[in-house]
Amino acid sequence: MPDSSAPADLLHDLVRDALKAGADAAEAVSSERASLSVGVRNGALEDVEREESRDLGLRVFVGRRQATVSASDLSQVTRTRLVERAVAMARLAPEDPYNDLTPRERLARGPFAELDLYDPTERSAAELEAVSREAEAVALATPEIARSEGAGAGHSSSRWRLVTSEGFDGHYAATSFSLSASVIAERDGAMERGGEGRSTRHLSDLPSPEAIGAEAGRRAAARLGPRKIASTTAPVIFDRRIATQVLSPLIGAIGGPSVARGTSFLMGRMGQQVLAGGVSVIDDPFRVRGMGSTPFDDEGSPVQRVALVEDGVLKTWLLNRASAAQLGLETTGHASRGSAGPPGVSTHNLHLTPGDRDQAGLMADAGTGLVVTGMFGPALNPNTGDWSAGVHGFWFENGEIAYPVSEITVAGKLAEFMMRMVPGSDLEFRGSANSPSLLIDGVAIAGK
Repeated sequence: MPDSSAPADLLHDLVRDALKAGADAAEAVSSERASLSVGVRNGALEDVEREESRDLGLRVFVGRRQATVSASDLSQVTRTRLVERAVAMARLAPEDPYNDLTPRERLARGPFAELDLYDPTERSAAELEAVSREAEAVALATPEIARSEGAGAGHSSSRWRLVTSEGFDGHYAATSFSLSASVIAERDGAMERGGEGRSTRHLSDLPSPEAIGAEAGRRAAARLGPRKIASTTAPVIFDRRIATQVLSPLIGAIGGPSVARGTSFLMGRMGQQVLAGGVSVIDDPFRVRGMGSTPFDDEGSPVQRVALVEDGVLKTWLLNRASAAQLGLETTGHASRGSAGPPGVSTHNLHLTPGDRDQAGLMADAGTGLVVTGMFGPALNPNTGDWSAGVHGFWFENGEIAYPVSEITVAGKLAEFMMRMVPGSDLEFRGSANSPSLLIDGVAIAGK
């Protein structure tokens, strides 16, 4: 693991100086990032990007007034101005009875869990170019692929540290390795786009260029010859790659800030059934090598594996300290922030528990309907739960894929959809939010 102790004195000095300048409490964060990415198109190098950044953030409290400032210049002169500006802003800010830092007795305590988020492996620009070319070449070799939209590879490393006047000092490092390819298939002058991409914490977990390229080509070719279908009501299966887009409004609706503002369609539903029986939504910050893993939240509060929904029943809101105080509750360890601005909320490693039928089994159960493999422009009324999205995918009949379809819209009441979700068994952990394929019966489909 890289040395994460370098900014410690700097952050402690910022907090100390803020208190000396008149702040009653303060926290400082340091964010460092280095990345290298390479893109190719049609076998030729297209771009090489290298980034190195380091940012500071300072949040100060004067009574119940708060202000947040940030800077990328770490010089002493800038740090002095940062402190002066933050304290002056806080004195002018409106009072908010819910503003405070995590008190000493509620802070996360080490030693923190070893999450294996850092891989010291580095690839040169030449190596990234080589694997990008290989993935693209494999995709282009797929029958009916006409041309490339490009392939790319990259890696990045980041370090995060939080220091507060309440005595918290925590840090961790993480890496990410990525590879992707996108191509266009053509038949009789009609073209369709498809691609594949993955990101992992460790290079050894990243699929091979051959696998990425082959999947990109397959997905593009499979979309050729789409038909338009008449408007109807039918079962819809959301493929696992995009099923989280159906779940994301649920996560937004259980966010503490939304509940506190009264803009959640799940207001008043705590302890009630919101998903079908047997279905749970788990958030696990301790998943080894997880893309959303963390040893503590961004207010220094402890994190834990928790069932947000258990056996279909809503069990908790997602809370930081401010939203918890507004609701008369305790934080759930879901505070999330960058170097600028006060904390919001977010999940860590989220997944919906799988069922016992794969996607083919779901199609067999449904008989005839739509498999959605792509989605754009989803829209949600947060107060009513009315939801709609433009989609494309495949029509299936007698449990078998019949033909690709496009230019269609699915819509309905999200709360009703959630009660009828049937998860498949094909859960795969690809990112920080994951879901198996989801079958929902009786969905309104708008076609030609």
